[in-house]
Amino acid sequence: MRSTILFSLKPVVVIMLALTACAASCKRDGAKTAVVNPASAAAVKVQLDVLRDSVDIKWRNMIASDDQKIGIVRLLLRELKGQSSTDQTQLPGLERASARLPRLRYNQQTMASSPLIDKYDSAQDSLLHALYPVAAPNGNAPSASARDFVEGIQQLDAGVVAFRVQYDRAVKQYNEYLKLHQPELQTLGGKYAEQKPLPLFELQN
Repeated sequence: MRSTILFSLKPVVVIMLALTACAASCKRDGAKTAVVNPASAAAVKVQLDVLRDSVDIKWRNMIASDDQKIGIVRLLLRELKGQSSTDQTQLPGLERASARLPRLRYNQQTMASSPLIDKYDSAQDSLLHALYPVAAPNGNAPSASARDFVEGIQQLDAGVVAFRVQYDRAVKQYNEYLKLHQPELQTLGGKYAEQKPLPLFELQN
């Protein structure tokens, strides 16, 4: 699945790299180049749409991975209900914590508030730290399915940072292009004149 995603994103990445190189070249050439070869509003519109599409694709992939992790947690809890060796008194609390996660999650705009990201991460970490000892006490899961679910959750959880780094990289390219071409975007009007920089996961100075 991951390779399929990378393959489908390849054309977009190539276009993004080309646009980034173009923007860097324009900066190096200075105002003289801008006068000789100004970017048309139509070209800026197309390029900005490509960059925003890349941002949105990376966001959807990241959220899909998180949804998958939450889904596997629910499957694991269902599996544990049928295991006599599992401490059944722990399961209702874990189920409530799992069901609460989607409501706590930030979006592309609300993540501008770092405490919201921290709150979500803390809630998910607390759930997983409480879940693992119940699902696999002393590293021993009560069934092969439970073991597979635990390993799947751990693998997805380990990929969170990489998803966020990729998202931030795309957002930086988008924000920089937005800043560089404000005059053309104002000429386009409508939603393009109202575009604002997107927040990042990395800490802001």
